Amino acid sequence: MKVSIIGASGHVGRAAAFCLAEENSVNKLVLISREKSLDILEGESLDIYDALAAKGVDVSINTCSDLKELNDSDVVVLSAGVSRKPGMERTDLGESNARIVADYSKSIAENAPDSIILVVTNPVDVMTYIALKVSGFKKNKVIGLGNHLDSLRFKNYMARHFNVHVSEIHTRIIGQHGPHMVPLISSTSIGGIPLEYYSAFDYFSGYKPFNLEKTIKKVKNAGSYIIGKKGATQYGPAFAISNIITTILNDERKILTVSAYLEGEIEGIKDVCLGVPVKLGLDGIEGILPIKMSDDERKEFLEAAEEVKKDTETICKYLGK
Repeated sequence: MKVSIIGASGHVGRAAAFCLAEENSVNKLVLISREKSLDILEGESLDIYDALAAKGVDVSINTCSDLKELNDSDVVVLSAGVSRKPGMERTDLGESNARIVADYSKSIAENAPDSIILVVTNPVDVMTYIALKVSGFKKNKVIGLGNHLDSLRFKNYMARHFNVHVSEIHTRIIGQHGPHMVPLISSTSIGGIPLEYYSAFDYFSGYKPFNLEKTIKKVKNAGSYIIGKKGATQYGPAFAISNIITTILNDERKILTVSAYLEGEIEGIKDVCLGVPVKLGLDGIEGILPIKMSDDERKEFLEAAEEVKKDTETICKYLGK
């Protein structure tokens, strides 16, 4: 299987390259950047080769600036764009990244028409919409990283609070990858036990009560907090990218929360890309799953849809389409 990364010289692109190089399902990796960043990519590939030798992993890594090298890619990761700086919101990147994503999406369609596009560039829900429309791909073939990373962060915080293995936390975040993300608390469980009952157990076991509001605030601000501390996010997004791609290439049919184009499947929402639970396999999105929400969650999800749609319309007008 061949995976190509556009924008591979960035923090997330480089970390994702290393994660994917370790995977048995990937045997060809193409790292693409602008001409001036090729030295960085060459050094990165040599460093990865050394690491893989220690693990006994064999993978072909090609570094280039030629988009024709996208040909025959099974998945193309689109992570090119302006990075967030401390204090910036994801939406601040909209106009700067829209043209970049549009141009690359056109090139992907020309050189890798049978591929699946995984959009990482922020604001990811809007950029996923642009990639879908410009590429002309079917909606199951264009996926945004979206709330998969948010859901992983939420699971991580909960696991650390309740002192259980992260695999025992069953929850997800939907909606916007941003301030309008919606945690599905009504269907959250720990080891199959609904959160409200587990919280009671947690309290009587001597742990601190779980502060949901504070935890959600941490998830919403996680990216900004990390950027403020170290200048960029890398490993969280990289492993989330690898998780999605291996699910696709191995045809695992896992249910992950990614940004997908809606045509009325959930709450009648149409013509917008939002984070929703989908079944992922070799064909990309093999189905959008229905969501059971509380009244408050439904209200927040509809607000998220309205906000993302408004941002999408604004940025599309900027692009002239």
